[in-house]
Amino acid sequence: MEMTTSGAGALRDYIVVNGKSYRKPQRTTVVICFDGCDPAYIESASQAGVTPTLDAMRSGGHFALADAAMPTFTNPNNVSIVCGAPPSVHGVAGNFYLDRATGETVMMLDAALMRAPTILAGLAELGSAVAVVTAKDKLRKALAFGLDGIAFSAECAEGTTEDEHGIADAAGFVGLARPDQYSAELSLFVLDAGIRLIEAGRAQVLYLSLSDYVQHKHAPTAPEALAFMAAVDARVARLVALGAVVGITADHGMSDMANPNGTPRVTYLGDTLDAAFGEGATRVICPITDPFVRHHGALGGFVRVHLLKEGVSADAVRDLLLAQPGVALALTGDEAAARFEMPADREADFVVVGATGVALGARSADHDVTQLAGERLRSHGGLSEQRVPFLLSHPVENAHEGGRLRNFDIFDYALNRVG
Repeated sequence: MEMTTSGAGALRDYIVVNGKSYRKPQRTTVVICFDGCDPAYIESASQAGVTPTLDAMRSGGHFALADAAMPTFTNPNNVSIVCGAPPSVHGVAGNFYLDRATGETVMMLDAALMRAPTILAGLAELGSAVAVVTAKDKLRKALAFGLDGIAFSAECAEGTTEDEHGIADAAGFVGLARPDQYSAELSLFVLDAGIRLIEAGRAQVLYLSLSDYVQHKHAPTAPEALAFMAAVDARVARLVALGAVVGITADHGMSDMANPNGTPRVTYLGDTLDAAFGEGATRVICPITDPFVRHHGALGGFVRVHLLKEGVSADAVRDLLLAQPGVALALTGDEAAARFEMPADREADFVVVGATGVALGARSADHDVTQLAGERLRSHGGLSEQRVPFLLSHPVENAHEGGRLRNFDIFDYALNRVG
């Protein structure tokens, strides 16, 4: 793991994390991962006139579109943002894995898969007061990897302790009851917590990670989505008013993956592979799977396929995958790792990426689409959801010109490039 500091004691003014240098902030710095914020939400809200603060950031600060890390899921991208590096560096390339050594599926709920230090831990070493607030507790331990600071989730804000979270009774501190995990209020609690931490002088650097509940449920022009965008905007306005440099990006966009009649548009690769090669010959893993599956049914635009039995022809499997409707890419694990900057030693035999507007699943029996309760399936994971907003509250110097901008460059911009 690569992390070094410069100077000694009070003279230390920057940290090197995963090959990049980051300055110690001279003023409060807030980075927001706006989960699921496809650029269309920014545009629709602006056209509706409900986001004056974000509009001001676009005109008077800095605005661009950036590429998220692949796969375009929550865990790999949040970890990429706090590490300033792609999954090939930090090791996290999904929410859900098949452990090759044990044959068991593993849900990422801690920092066990992390291979790299975080910018947040480095800044805390420099003496900055650092706080992490997430919507979902599944991310807290990974984002707080090596951190001496505050780290808690909106989902589990009640009952936090100084020893584990760096703060006792976070819900009481914020002054709000713990919100329902399937609600817009989960994200708003995160932002309110960030505001309260700054007001109380408890944090100088904050990473605030929201939930994509609203985006999974509502299209960009829906009244509910516009109301949510307005509520977020009001809280960003408060952060800016408190003197903070605010950077906003997203972990992924969001695509409608439903048929005209409203039913999910899904290609179930597990059923197809079972029919062709027999049950147990292959295993389809959906890396979107996490404790919050009600709003997407564990269906997204990216899956991994493992060959489990000897004698199964890899060429035949690949040909079959490519022949399926809605499949845009079927790559070997090595090809996918090289193309998408993912850890090769943790890849499956094949990586399959869906076409725009198509979800990929395992076996139909593995997915409970009734959880959608009649709502259109809106999800992510593939290349169609890779473009995300990249916003800063202040003008920047030396912006990327012609190079590829990534969502995980946001700390570089907020700490190093704001004048």
